[in-house]
Amino acid sequence: MEEEAKAKPRNPSGPRLCCVCNTRRAALKRPKTLDQICRECFYEVFEEEIHQVIVENQLFSPGERIAIGASGGKGEHGLLSINLYFCSVEDSTVLAYVLSTLNRRHHYGLDLFLLSVDEGITGYRDDSLETVKRNEIQYGLPLKVVSYKDLYGWTMDEIVKMIGLKNNCTFCGVFRRQALDRGAAMLKVDKVATGHNADDIAETVLLNILRGDIARLGRCTAITTGEDGPIPRCKPFKHLFSKCISRFCSGVHQGFGKNKVVSSLTIRNCGLQKPRAILDIIKSGEDFRISTSTKMPEQGTCERCGYISSQAIDRATKVIIPGWKWCKACVLLEGLNKGLPKMGIGRSRGLNNDRKDAKGNDNAAKSIESKQCGTLDF
Repeated sequence: MEEEAKAKPRNPSGPRLCCVCNTRRAALKRPKTLDQICRECFYEVFEEEIHQVIVENQLFSPGERIAIGASGGKGEHGLLSINLYFCSVEDSTVLAYVLSTLNRRHHYGLDLFLLSVDEGITGYRDDSLETVKRNEIQYGLPLKVVSYKDLYGWTMDEIVKMIGLKNNCTFCGVFRRQALDRGAAMLKVDKVATGHNADDIAETVLLNILRGDIARLGRCTAITTGEDGPIPRCKPFKHLFSKCISRFCSGVHQGFGKNKVVSSLTIRNCGLQKPRAILDIIKSGEDFRISTSTKMPEQGTCERCGYISSQAIDRATKVIIPGWKWCKACVLLEGLNKGLPKMGIGRSRGLNNDRKDAKGNDNAAKSIESKQCGTLDF
């Protein structure tokens, strides 16, 4: 009896110790494993997990030039009414820090660059651009900023004034995706690394299911995309929760800024009730199998700017629209320059139909010269 009494802890109601080091007091619980861990061990485990993802998936090769998407804006998928996008610099800032740290620690042999996009939104991009400029100094990484104004001749503020508050996210998403590729081409990098995390990917899976977008559903869960294109993209944070990135970002020894993250209500509720539900959604997306009889969109090259372009299909008749060989960005830009901002937006409006409408529209801005969205030189 005396031996059993000695074996019992003297203070069973005392603070729990970290399950990793067993010396420091546990400060948080990891959502993925529910392990109670101290802050110091959490930082180490966080960085080691990213390193293992990079090694296991062979994301990088020695000597490669990697552009880190450090714009701190919303993800690449579209908006739905149930979705609230986060506008945070956390993911990109943490990505820049972690990749630069792991590159030195594990001798990846990578040439890293920061790539940022300035959409021209007053009061939205100003603060994040300042953060990215600080990252350039802190981590010693070259920074390249590309702007909508330079690439397309329009800022998002000017676009919103023309089209209004509805459908403006279509312009921003299309232009932003292409701007990132154009900036990467200017830097002559081999790959672009983005800060998309598990919450983002799970949200994209749900959105693609709701929209019935089979083509994107088949590739949205891949950790590396665009391998058949000029510049692939990879997601080292694929298996990390947004909550974990925020906790890492708030570490005082990193000196990161604290920006509130607002993610999808659906994804956030899933994470609160069952954190692994987010990973289960991603796993479900990976397990989807597309029937071999399903006709997938064929990718081509835009005749105007050389960017990737898919064949346009009339949703009503399911027939390929003849003569549409422009990319989405060029179609939208043509509409803006013609004074028809809704060109390319809608169920069955083709480029040829909008051109006919433009001839009969007295209010069209005929004096505005059409400016193509540039040329890609890969």
